[in-house]
Amino acid sequence: MIVIGGEALVDLVPDAGTPGGELGPLHPRLGGGPYNVAIALGRLQVPTAFYAKLSTDQFGEKLVDRLVESGVRTDLVQRGPEPTTLAVVGLSEDGSARYVFHTAETAARLVADSGPLPDEVTAVSFGTLGMVLEPSATVYEQALFREAARGRFVALDPNIRADLITDPDAYRERFESWLPSVHLLKLSVEDAEWLAGGQDLDAALRRWQQAGPAGVVLTRGADGISVLVGDGAPVEVAGVRAEVADTIGAGDTVHAALLAWLHRNGALSPEALRALTPEQWREGLGFAARAAAITVSRPGAEPPTAAELDR
Repeated sequence: MIVIGGEALVDLVPDAGTPGGELGPLHPRLGGGPYNVAIALGRLQVPTAFYAKLSTDQFGEKLVDRLVESGVRTDLVQRGPEPTTLAVVGLSEDGSARYVFHTAETAARLVADSGPLPDEVTAVSFGTLGMVLEPSATVYEQALFREAARGRFVALDPNIRADLITDPDAYRERFESWLPSVHLLKLSVEDAEWLAGGQDLDAALRRWQQAGPAGVVLTRGADGISVLVGDGAPVEVAGVRAEVADTIGAGDTVHAALLAWLHRNGALSPEALRALTPEQWREGLGFAARAAAITVSRPGAEPPTAAELDR
């Protein structure tokens, strides 16, 4: 089983038909980077559990319902009366999203340490606001270190939300402290540039890889996906063409689909990652690109099912 740790929230997404410059209806969409990853894995029929705290408000009830409907286990979900985190989404003409977060005293940041995860867990994944907002960031950081020490496969997607990072240099230092315990690092090119802080991007990616991860995956939106493994050149695949409704959840879908492909192919270990051939990596990255293309073709974070990808 793969455990996904991090926040769930509600995106308030504007009506695509609203004329420019005018305020229009906001539609609630269930989301949050780690939540989207868990939903996508469940839909791809990978045994998955979500580790987070969710509100008992109406949004929290819907978040739990969608996990169950997607086949995600909720044993590790904690509940509380604190409100659900909200993200107000702004969409540009190309469908890319920007976010304004309302996080104060919300349930997502108040997750408690559950202790060692069950023995059936083979992999864990963390990222986004869960690794930024305290006290949840410390809880998930401790879980990351603890599960890595227990021999679990660890994936990380920082999914940077710069407006919520009050001390960029401290966060960059903290990020690098995680890398010796991380086996798969997934980043968007925007995340990587922010984390590099003005340094040469290729040099930064290589340094992060040499710090621990067996593979560093970089997404470039429509320009495709690459992975850095070992001492060789990156392995790349092109993006899959799609009619874009919006890009919400695209990177989360890539992360989940790649984990699903690795799970299906018995490659959820650092040794197995390093042993994959370039052709195998192209197959796995291509699978992730096809999954993301389906997600961006429909509004909100609606990742595909296994049936949609396999037909």
